[in-house]
Formats: sequence, structure tokens, C-alpha cells
Amino acid sequence: MRAALLDSSIYISGLRRGDEAVLALRRWSVDSPLWLSAVVLEELYAGSSGRVRQSLERMEREFDRMKRIWVPNLGDWTETGRVLARLAAKYGYEKIGRRRLANDALIAISAARLGGTVITANKRDFAKLAEFRDFHWEVATL
Repeated sequence: MRAALLDSSIYISGLRRGDEAVLALRRWSVDSPLWLSAVVLEELYAGSSGRVRQSLERMEREFDRMKRIWVPNLGDWTETGRVLARLAAKYGYEKIGRRRLANDALIAISAARLGGTVITANKRDFAKLAEFRDFHWEVATL
């Protein structure tokens, strides 16, 4: 049973649909333990306010209570830098949007350490990352 981490793109889609959709997203996979990436949580908080923030706080508490928040370690950060450097060498810094890809790379690399699968709606960025770092990922149709 492989762990699963939902990318921000999946949560954002759920949040746009309302509270109940977010709760359903947490139950996305019955067969896989679902983890919340601290990077995803940061991205979600950065773009939230009001009721959405309250939903995120509730979700954070629930994942924390279950001890299912995945936090990148030093190795994840340094490997992310290496992957971004290799991407930049192949595609050029301007073309890869280094800042835009940094969080996705950190999510992918830390998920690989967990042995988990990243579930995303962002095929373009995760496909690029998969060229330079082996990790499990799936595209969810929203």
C-alpha cells in the first residue's frame, strides 16, 4: 500500500468547489494512506482567506492529529536544488520558471523519500521533474 500526497492543484480545485469537496478529497484513496505535504500546506495558506483559511486550519489539525504531515528534510532541499540545476541546464532558467517549479520539485522529492505517489492536476511540471528524478506520480482528472 503506497502512501499518497495530493498536490496543491488538487486541493485548490476542491476548495473552489466548497468545504464538502475538500473533505471528500482527503478520502481520495481508500487503499492508500493519505499524507499532507507541509509544502502544499504552505502554498494553500499563502492563497487563502476567510472560510477557506478555516477549512485549511481544520484540515491541518486533522492531519497533524493523525501524524500524517510530511515535512521535507535537508536532503530533500539539497536534492531539489540539484534537480532544478539540471532542469535549468537542459531547458534554460527562463523557460523552466525555477521559482514556480521549486515547490513542485520539493513535493516530488520528499514524496519519493516517503515512498508515496503525488496526485496532481499539473501534468506539465511534474512530467518535467520526472525527467530528472524518479518518483511516483499520477494525474487526476478534475
